[in-house]
Amino acid sequence: MIRFGTGGWRAVIGEEFTKENIQILSKAICEKMRNEGVAQKGIVLGYDRRFLSKEAMKWAAQVIAKEKIPVYLINKSVPTPLVMFYVMKHTLPYGMMITASHNPAIYNGIKVFTEGGRDADEEQTAQIEQYIQAVDRDAVEDMPYGEAVENGIIREIYPLNEYLDSIIESVDMEKIRAGGLRVALDPMYGVSETSLKTILMTARCEVETIHERHDTLFGGKLPAPTADTLRTLQNYVLDRKCDLGIATDGDADRIGVIDDRGNFLHPNDILVLLYYYLLKYKGWRGPAVRNICTTHLLDRVAQDFGQTCYEVPVGFKHISAKMNETDAIIGGESSGGMAVKGHIRGKDGIYASALLAEMLAVTGMKLSEFMDTIRREYGAMALKEQDYRFDQRKKEAISDLLLVQKQLPQLPFAVDRVSYLDGVKLYLADGGWISIRFSGTEPLLRIFCEMARAEDAAALCGLFEDYLGLR
Repeated sequence: MIRFGTGGWRAVIGEEFTKENIQILSKAICEKMRNEGVAQKGIVLGYDRRFLSKEAMKWAAQVIAKEKIPVYLINKSVPTPLVMFYVMKHTLPYGMMITASHNPAIYNGIKVFTEGGRDADEEQTAQIEQYIQAVDRDAVEDMPYGEAVENGIIREIYPLNEYLDSIIESVDMEKIRAGGLRVALDPMYGVSETSLKTILMTARCEVETIHERHDTLFGGKLPAPTADTLRTLQNYVLDRKCDLGIATDGDADRIGVIDDRGNFLHPNDILVLLYYYLLKYKGWRGPAVRNICTTHLLDRVAQDFGQTCYEVPVGFKHISAKMNETDAIIGGESSGGMAVKGHIRGKDGIYASALLAEMLAVTGMKLSEFMDTIRREYGAMALKEQDYRFDQRKKEAISDLLLVQKQLPQLPFAVDRVSYLDGVKLYLADGGWISIRFSGTEPLLRIFCEMARAEDAAALCGLFEDYLGLR
């Protein structure tokens, strides 16, 4: 079965991610577009550097072309946010990106975007799954690629410049030029190098890049910008005395940052820094949106400026929808994805990087100094994250205990309230919290805990590990 999780459909290559399933999904999208009366507006397709991504895009395009629906096919690997931008800018009803984002190299997948360039929400993905179930597999046909191009049904495009121009126009390039920043980039063997170098070098930054070559195995590491995967970038920033180190995940919609002291800044920190910058230095006003596993320091910043911070389930589609509903100026998640008002309503590591450079240039502060300022004003919180693999029997047992019986262990901390919005989350009386939920993209149980003291966060995670028999 093709099932959409928190970040689109993802599956192991050769098991569920197959040509047959890709083309079934494409046929379902065609039927949906036709029934909605938007088929002739067309769809844009893009792909990243993963194994089989380009081939999968063509397999999808051939089915869509056979259905006589115009296909705008981006003929080079590009960041996911570029596809979202193209849907928005050209008022298309749908877009598809072949990527598994930050998942291991054995995965690939498809993200679907809807009108306005937003991630397909739960209602949309549920409808797509219904269309998939209704597809007659024997009736799925495709058109030879060359024939579709010759007939003009598939139109090969490369809209990188208009995407980059939109970012360049939305940040203060003059300030960045005056800042004289030295920046180290780590695309993590993904698709961000051309975009980031173009923007930063246009702003006269001195830019150096590591891990830029095409490697479908991502150097043997997970293509996610975390403290564990960015040690080479940390050393590079220190050795070359850079002001900033920027890393992006495999499809460049998430960001990881190394400060001038070589410290890894958690995506939570970056989200708080940028919200604070937008409010205090740019004079913007508006709410913030975060998911249930993202720092509550964002709430403190919002409250300080008379704003509201909204909480939603995991999955950027929920953040996008809430930003649209509340006219929020920023939204983000602890895994490194964030969106800012005035740009696309989705994750964009390229735009976030440019805005971060602007922040340093405008404030004149080192990134480490800016982070110290935030901690002095709002306090410091320690986040503990743990992932656990499980078999189906274990998953059912944990689900029954936590989500059906709603049984919880005795805690050494006072609990203010409990939420079952997405898994289970306990809000503690002292401002800390712990969340336990199953991943929507991998077979993992994830525990997130944020407390004022790191030892308390570790102890609380350990308590749930013992209670759920995870170690």
